[in-house]
Amino acid sequence: MPQDRQALHLLTTAASHLRAGDMAQAIAAFEASLAIDPHQPDAWFNLGWAQRAMRQFDAALQSYARAIAEGDPHPEQALLNRATILSDHLFRPDAARAELEQALRANPGFLTAWLNLGNLHEDLGDPTSARFAYEEVLSRAPDNARAHARLAAIDVATGAAGSAIARLKAVVPQAADVTSRAELLFALGNALDAVGETTDAFQAIEAANWIARSIAPRRYDAAAQERLVDALIAGYPVRGETRAATGPVAAKTPIFICGMFRSGSTLAETVLGRHREITPGGELETIPAIVQALRPYPAAALALSPDAIAQLRVRYLADLPGDGWVTDKRCDNFLHIGLIKTLFPDARIIHTRRNAADTLLSTYFLQFGDGVVYGSDLLEAAHYYVQYARLMAHWRALYGADIIDLDYDTLVVDPHAAVSAALDGLGLPWDAACLGEPNAPLAVRTASAWQVRRPIHRRSLHRWQGYRAQLGDAIALLERHGIGVTP
Repeated sequence: MPQDRQALHLLTTAASHLRAGDMAQAIAAFEASLAIDPHQPDAWFNLGWAQRAMRQFDAALQSYARAIAEGDPHPEQALLNRATILSDHLFRPDAARAELEQALRANPGFLTAWLNLGNLHEDLGDPTSARFAYEEVLSRAPDNARAHARLAAIDVATGAAGSAIARLKAVVPQAADVTSRAELLFALGNALDAVGETTDAFQAIEAANWIARSIAPRRYDAAAQERLVDALIAGYPVRGETRAATGPVAAKTPIFICGMFRSGSTLAETVLGRHREITPGGELETIPAIVQALRPYPAAALALSPDAIAQLRVRYLADLPGDGWVTDKRCDNFLHIGLIKTLFPDARIIHTRRNAADTLLSTYFLQFGDGVVYGSDLLEAAHYYVQYARLMAHWRALYGADIIDLDYDTLVVDPHAAVSAALDGLGLPWDAACLGEPNAPLAVRTASAWQVRRPIHRRSLHRWQGYRAQLGDAIALLERHGIGVTP
């Protein structure tokens, strides 16, 4: 604790702002306290936390480093937070790995660091190192559900689903809590699906989703989703009303890849990201962060002044990694195409689409957590799909050729034709590397990390047909709104 009374008062004020969620005021108070007494590791740590929340990533890295230098008794947590920033926000996986390894040298029993290290190795396509990290977790905590689930995913990806099934069936009854049980059941269901045991697979996934719904902090609000789509359609009625952002031509040109979750967006970014002129940017949070600040949305977005538009454009480009053409593969940006075209009138949108039933099934089989509130209920997912289809029809009518459809089914059946059409839409030349192997390891931070590292294949094509009976009500809802699923 600081010895100076004013520094202590400022520290108390900062903590109060932090609890209230007022990060800007918290940062100011922490900085003022540290200006008086810089030898406060806790204050440096909490300053880093607030800076990270405000997307001040470089400053947060420095604050966490200072916390360690000032004698933080648990440096492993600061190192873990630094690793998360480096991996998830600054796209520096090698630096993130070094931070995690340093955290584990400081505390070899720090399970969260082992789990994050395993996940990072998965992102980089290194199953051997990922497996080692997860096994380290289980050597210390034999019932850790996350480690068991991730090992099962690696087994499925490497053709050893049978081993995963046997192991998971043994550990599911021993789950420590319902959250762990759900995670294990999701893993078991996907492993059973991999060997074609569809009845047992769906039973496991259904049980997992039942748990997910029962413990979810919030549920899908169908009426609110309809109101949002109504407001977006009403707010962006004519292409000519889009106000162009002003300023010099940027050295970066974003390619927005969006569509329903589980519609092939990761595969799309992977193949396009091998093009010599394209840098894969991953799932960027900048557009959702801008939307979060524009309340009420979309009314506040529609009221932006030209200066505000220009400022937001600069903010977005500052977060875009690399120069030239850079992809932003944030699926739910399909909601914000009107805002995107306001910021970037010449923007091209790669819209990934897939057979609706396959999309719903793949969503249902994945544990999304709080981020996709409709994912644990097939009828809710079907309702969301209907609203998505309605909005995409509006955007397509509004922005025409600027929206380039990339169909998953076409991509896996005729990759050359699908990729060629997408590149033509972008105005880029053909590059055979798109259908080859990447020249360098590519970090893939999505649930499709293992699938997209295999050669393009048809194994997930029309997968829904093995679950036709279980999907019956959801398919009927889609068909009532004119969305067909028959291949």
